[in-house]
Amino acid sequence: MAEPIEAVAGTALVGAMAGQGWPAARAELVAFWRRVRPAEADDVATELAEVRAEVLAARQADDPALERTLADTWRLRLRELTGDAPTLTAELRDLVDRHLVPALSTDERARVTGRLPAPDRDGGSAS
Repeated sequence: MAEPIEAVAGTALVGAMAGQGWPAARAELVAFWRRVRPAEADDVATELAEVRAEVLAARQADDPALERTLADTWRLRLRELTGDAPTLTAELRDLVDRHLVPALSTDERARVTGRLPAPDRDGGSAS
């Protein structure tokens, strides 16, 4: 079942943190944040580094509940960032498709892409 793009993005973000493609995905997310809320971008970059350490520890401890909690936190942050702006939602969808999903493991990629909302006519996501 398709979910709002922010929910999928939160999950993809947390999953990407554990992958080798994380540095590039992180750079794209911070660049997106900088375009929307420039004053917060440096703090977000720092937070992402801290959260990545938590994700890696959760994986080491086999703690999927912590990963879900972190994904939910970032879902809310991304929802706050995009608000009701269709252009920002479309940009977030593009970031997920082009940078977060490719940074996921094969299994995670299959789970995430199955939850993506269908793009709407304007190139955004129908949520």
